[in-house]
Amino acid sequence: MTAPLTPPPPPHEQPSHSSGDGWQAVSEPAGEGPAPHGATAAYPADGPGMRTELREAAVITVAVAVAGALLGVLWSWLAPRVPLVGDVVDNAWVVYLKDSEGEQAIGVDGTFTLLAAGFGLISALAVFLLRRRGGVPLVAALAVGGLLGSLLAWRVGVWLGPSGDVLAHAKAVGKGVTFSAPLKLGAKGALLAWSVATLVVHLGLTALFGPRDPDPYATPYGPAAPPSA
Repeated sequence: MTAPLTPPPPPHEQPSHSSGDGWQAVSEPAGEGPAPHGATAAYPADGPGMRTELREAAVITVAVAVAGALLGVLWSWLAPRVPLVGDVVDNAWVVYLKDSEGEQAIGVDGTFTLLAAGFGLISALAVFLLRRRGGVPLVAALAVGGLLGSLLAWRVGVWLGPSGDVLAHAKAVGKGVTFSAPLKLGAKGALLAWSVATLVVHLGLTALFGPRDPDPYATPYGPAAPPSA
């Protein structure tokens, strides 16, 4: 007398036991799949959180603004000098431009603008390499920091430049002797060059090389398993 044979399981069901003749199915835990594009161990796909972003933005604002001191030093060093001459008229000292048609004053503004734009490029590149995800607080920090840095650079450059008391300077060097005018930023719009440059460069880098949002139509758990024979 023989025992009845056990019928095989249906094709759509997998055996759940392990034996010498069978195999055990390994299922992927529910809810786990490949991390969305742009997510890292430090920052999830939806960003580090508003509190962290605000803290990072504050640090970036201060760092960019402090860099304005270096811009002021370079401006006072590289800006062209506006020549002045002192003279005595009716027993009173007067100061006038040595070259009334010179373009040194325009060169002073142009030097500040070019240097500020260069600082904007460098600061945008540095921040993008450190924080690729971007974000509104970070962009606002770059803009505010660039403006504060330009204001600091303006004041530092004027302080390091020639004396602002032109009459005393003319008396010190003597009648008819050429001396340099104090640094003066005639075009106040140059103070925005840093902020504009850093915003354009950072937004361009983010658009070209920043992380992309995951494709909503992509398979979330990788390629489908081939059908069993």
